[in-house]
Amino acid sequence: MIEVPGELTCKEMVELMNDYLEGRLAPAELSEFERHLVYCDGCADYVQQLRQLRTAATRLREEDIPEKTKDALLEAFRKWKRQ
Repeated sequence: MIEVPGELTCKEMVELMNDYLEGRLAPAELSEFERHLVYCDGCADYVQQLRQLRTAATRLREEDIPEKTKDALLEAFRKWKRQ
């Protein structure tokens, strides 16, 4: 994790990841975001991992998920929403 005064922190980057991948950042935010990726290998790797995950998830069909796994995921999301 690299912190540069006046630049986005890694924590802020994580909060903006989905907006970045979905093309929803304003031009100024996009510029700051991409500047951070130049010097922070950790965040650059994380963006790449999220891209790969999103690609893999688009190939996943509901019938491919074992029932036990589906139930566990649904329960985890229910607990998370209650917090």
